[in-house]
Amino acid sequence: MSTATATASPVKSVNSLTSGKLPRSVPWTVLGASWLITFAVFAILNVGQPIKNFNITAAVFLGTLLFVIAIGVLSSIVEGRRKAADRVVTAVVSAAFIVALLPLISLLYTVVVEGVQRFDVEFFSSSMRNIVGAGGGAIHAIYGTLLITAATTVISVPIGLMTSIYLVEYSTGSRLSRAITFFVDVMTGIPSIVAGLFAYAVFALFFGPGISMGIIGAIALSVLMIPVVVRSSEEMLRLVPNELREAAYALGVPKWLTILKVVIPTSIAGITTGIMLAIARVIGETAPLLLTAGYTQSLNLDLFHGNMMTLPVYVYNQYANQGTSPDESVARAWAGALTLILIVMVLNLAARMVAKLFSPKTGRR
Repeated sequence: MSTATATASPVKSVNSLTSGKLPRSVPWTVLGASWLITFAVFAILNVGQPIKNFNITAAVFLGTLLFVIAIGVLSSIVEGRRKAADRVVTAVVSAAFIVALLPLISLLYTVVVEGVQRFDVEFFSSSMRNIVGAGGGAIHAIYGTLLITAATTVISVPIGLMTSIYLVEYSTGSRLSRAITFFVDVMTGIPSIVAGLFAYAVFALFFGPGISMGIIGAIALSVLMIPVVVRSSEEMLRLVPNELREAAYALGVPKWLTILKVVIPTSIAGITTGIMLAIARVIGETAPLLLTAGYTQSLNLDLFHGNMMTLPVYVYNQYANQGTSPDESVARAWAGALTLILIVMVLNLAARMVAKLFSPKTGRR
């Protein structure tokens, strides 16, 4: 009886370069090398100059263009023209995304570099009262921004949310609903200065010309915030499946309670996000607040009496009226801009936490 022995042939490793295919890590390596080259060139050109003169935006942009060219040439040599064309198109689409982010990256980089110069305890603990040159802070503007934004939110959110509930849950395509939708769309495109003029004109009829109060600024910002809340909340409410409403109706739940207990909790995450987008839309407005809330160098916590400073107006005032110490005024303006960005970021993080806590839970526990 003969026995046959089979010998297993060893597995040969395939070299992707010789098999006509680039390794998966090559595009990322080429992108990193391209950025490294352009950053090195810009660093050499920036020798002996302040670090804030380093043009990071141009370095990333030119490095991305170099990556598109390099990956196209390398793929054409190894993989052929068809695969090279596919990689070039993919690289161009990815580069377009990177280029779209460059203004944001450049803005954040510039604000952080310039703003940290006055990001100190004095800036957050003192106002500009009796300050002519160096020193001073923006505590009065920070409080004014928070108070006016809070008042704007209290005014706008109930009106906007109830309007969107009417349009989605109670409207039957009547003339009233079509008129509301039309005017909401028109209000979305109103220039901010017009909203400020409207609020100022209304209060000037009762209190006389020259009136300036924080509450007038809140009303002016409400004109801008309400349509954003209406449109975003309306879209979120329409995403709630009708099956959930029908199930509640089948159990005998009245319509108002279905909206309160089923529809709104289901869409609360999207509604909260829309509200935060609306707040971010108005918190940086300057023109309407110049007309309505005015500006002051002292701390004022009363929305219904006297001028009230806000961070956008503070930044504008420090840059436009630099006084005897231009460098100090510009540094305070950059610090105010950085503070405003941080406030918006904190509000967005808080909104995400609220949406996560109150959104409906899925799955078994």
